[in-house]
Amino acid sequence: MAFSMTLTPAQQDLVERTHRFAEEVIRPVAEEYDRREEFPWPVLEAAAEEGFYNPLFYRDLIGDPTGLSLPLFMEELFWGCAGIGLAIVMPALALSAMAQAATAEQLLKWAPECFGEPGALKLAALCVSEPEGGSDVRNLRTRARREGDEWVIDGHKIWIGNGGIADVHVVNATVDPELGHRGQALFIVPGGTPGLHMVRKLEKLGCRASHTAELTFSSCRIPAENLLGGDAKLERRMQKARDGVNGRSSTLGAFEQTRPMVAAQALGIARAALEYACEYATKREAFGEPILDKQGISFPLADLAADLDAARLLTWRASWLAAQGHEYHHAEGSMSKLKASETAVRIAEHAIQVCGGYGYVRDLPVEKWYRDAKLYTIFEGTSEIQRVVIGRTLADPAPPLHHRVPPEGPALSRTLGRGTKTRSIVAGKAMRVAANAPPALMKLPMKVIAPPSKPSARGTDQTSRS
Repeated sequence: MAFSMTLTPAQQDLVERTHRFAEEVIRPVAEEYDRREEFPWPVLEAAAEEGFYNPLFYRDLIGDPTGLSLPLFMEELFWGCAGIGLAIVMPALALSAMAQAATAEQLLKWAPECFGEPGALKLAALCVSEPEGGSDVRNLRTRARREGDEWVIDGHKIWIGNGGIADVHVVNATVDPELGHRGQALFIVPGGTPGLHMVRKLEKLGCRASHTAELTFSSCRIPAENLLGGDAKLERRMQKARDGVNGRSSTLGAFEQTRPMVAAQALGIARAALEYACEYATKREAFGEPILDKQGISFPLADLAADLDAARLLTWRASWLAAQGHEYHHAEGSMSKLKASETAVRIAEHAIQVCGGYGYVRDLPVEKWYRDAKLYTIFEGTSEIQRVVIGRTLADPAPPLHHRVPPEGPALSRTLGRGTKTRSIVAGKAMRVAANAPPALMKLPMKVIAPPSKPSARGTDQTSRS
């Protein structure tokens, strides 16, 4: 499928429905939940009623071959509030990691337990980061050892969304330390399992409506069947690692898949802050005119608007590549996350500057967006880590994407399509003949070589796509 920015009717409906939910349900309570640092259970209930909080919804979006449905949803939701948005989508992160490793039977059993249903909601958490490891997933110290029909987990996790209050914890632990990240596995630890202990709920700079915690696992016993993928799959993967066959962990695969999703969340914050700054600069007057009319205000905003669109296009490209099964040859997922997160911080910071003293206090929402945006340069891989990942690809001889993706369309277009040698020569001859031919005779040839007419506002293509 060729990359296209034309939305299907279903995608357009998703955008409108999500934006309406963000505007009417999330934004009116965002400041309150941020200030009180409370988990937004009523908003989750509303999201579940709207269909935004169940495993099939996210699997449906991930399965979109255009790759656009998930980033479209994320941007609109996080335009409402990043903290509440994280509370809503956090189980999807655990589900994504689970789907990378689990058997079909395990996925069928545990996916519903990550979300519950309206009136009986449940939570899920992905437990990866550790105090010593941080972004270094290869150096995690949580251990899992087999004892009979059980696995015993010991370790320490931190910065875990929904940690300790989740019904399902997807825990990354090392089985064979000598194999590094290839000796790791994912386990299901249900909430309330003896040995699972929430040390503390973390008090954060931003995204305060989401729950983030520090956890310990002390002789935490779970059934052997809670190893995602099963014993045989784990042994095959570790044997390949011992034999020197390259591979990657399920957690690294999940991060690669979710980086465009996280980038889209940052886009929502960035767009909210940019829209507010522009509206404020239009209404705020100084020296007899709106401050937006002054180049000192409008020029930086113009640069940031261009950066925002560039970040969105990088995000859509990475999402399309993942949906089409194309490899990230030049760390396209990391590029999207790096650009979107740092753009969000710059836009939110400049929005405060535009609003002046009012931007620095809580009278306006821009200071909250600034605090929320900062998280995105840190979690799911810091900006520095993204640059490391991108830097490692710079020596890769792989050509740009448009050289690698196979073409689509009728075979005849290679001979007669726009820009072909045959078409160019024919057009040149037609122009020379036209100088001496009657106008009526040249109508048909000129239609062939004339530039295409501009499409209508919505385009006929959109109505024909499903």
